[in-house]
Amino acid sequence: MEKKDIRGITVNKEQDMPEWYGQVVVKGELADYSPVRGTMIIRPYGYSIWEGIMGYFNGILKKRGVQNAYFPVFIPKKFFEKEAEHAKGFAPEVAWVKGKDEEESLALRPTSETIIYDSYSRWIRSHRDLPLRINQWCNIIRWEVKDVKLFLRSREFLWQEGHCVYESREECDKETLGILDEYEKLLQEILAVPVIKGMKSRMETFAGAEYTTTIEAFMPDGKFLQCGTSHNLGQGFAKAFGISFLGKDKESHLPWQNSWGFSTRLIGAAVMQHGDDKGLILPPKIAPIQAVIVPIVFDEGKEEILKECARIRKALGSFRIHIDSREGYSPGWKYNDWELKGVPLRIEIGPKDIEKKRVVIARRDTGEKIDVKDSAVKAKIAEILDDIQNHLFTRAHEKLKHSIVETSSWEQFLKAIEGKKIAFSPFCGSVQCEEAIKEKTSANSRCIPFGQKEELKRCIHCGKDAYSSAYFGKCY
Repeated sequence: MEKKDIRGITVNKEQDMPEWYGQVVVKGELADYSPVRGTMIIRPYGYSIWEGIMGYFNGILKKRGVQNAYFPVFIPKKFFEKEAEHAKGFAPEVAWVKGKDEEESLALRPTSETIIYDSYSRWIRSHRDLPLRINQWCNIIRWEVKDVKLFLRSREFLWQEGHCVYESREECDKETLGILDEYEKLLQEILAVPVIKGMKSRMETFAGAEYTTTIEAFMPDGKFLQCGTSHNLGQGFAKAFGISFLGKDKESHLPWQNSWGFSTRLIGAAVMQHGDDKGLILPPKIAPIQAVIVPIVFDEGKEEILKECARIRKALGSFRIHIDSREGYSPGWKYNDWELKGVPLRIEIGPKDIEKKRVVIARRDTGEKIDVKDSAVKAKIAEILDDIQNHLFTRAHEKLKHSIVETSSWEQFLKAIEGKKIAFSPFCGSVQCEEAIKEKTSANSRCIPFGQKEELKRCIHCGKDAYSSAYFGKCY
């Protein structure tokens, strides 16, 4: 039987978020399901968003003096065994291979601390070699899922991971938090996704780290999405891998290290945060196409209209512009197609528009149509794109604020979690208490915000002393 090509989204976002999300990602041509179980295919349109994220963040890395490098995907088993807590934390997720000529099993990179730090043990000799700042863009393999959730959870995904080494704890702390600030800017200023920033609980701390910091987004279906983490690894990995340096005092010292990363999950965050029942809505700063020009052509005057479209595109050379000159499709069909793909602006040019020396601009976020004189189109496009970027963030930020519920009793906590809200609650911080909360509610602490006033309260669950509150919720 011939397959039907149903282009539009067939479900309501609020009523069936998982099905809506899958349709939007696939029909919006961001990604597709792979024949290999648990993996995904990133299509060119989706990968171009990742390229935009990489381009932006590579600029940040250069300003900070971080250099890009690449390390092997294969990691010897003995490397994992050097840092016991790290090995234990990643054991359930590691995929192992062993070639016929290999003496020991090799892990397919679940994260790169161990193989990178083996190299650092040879590269670092003196305080003059520090700080050492290296990042790599690579793929990661984590054998933890069978059913892929496109961009959100899969056995293989793309990410960046920074690995830096410092003389002192102070330097390490400063940059660990500085990178988290850069992640916050990326999410909020580029992807227009508001985040909550803070420390992870002991239960949620990266395996082998002294502490973990995080940015957490809250999706419209009432679930958190972790969007980036930055860890102070202390001196444990340095001790395990024999990394030391000769200090200014001519004595041998252990350095301090951090690691930090985000992944292609950020694309999923933007999709869920901004999309609607028509499809994607992409923030202008990250959209591969910021405006699409749709010619409204008839047999008569077609050449003149296409010429005018080319002239307008040339005038808008500083923006990412595409002319949809495909034949065999009506203007209405093209409108729907580009709305599905989330292009921020549509520019319509037909015979009447040429006659009146204007263009019609349609906003993807609000659907508003605006008549603009062609002589003013460049300035107007810039103004509208800025307004769309700000509108998307403001709208999402308001939703986040209204999703937070302060709770002071277990009953209030349960009501907030059942209502798909964020519970901001006093928390003792113990692993045992958090495990019990998760078992009873499927929710856990997502982060403990910075800068809280130290005030003795009682833990929302166990009633023990709590000097800080944490954001709790269910998560992806």
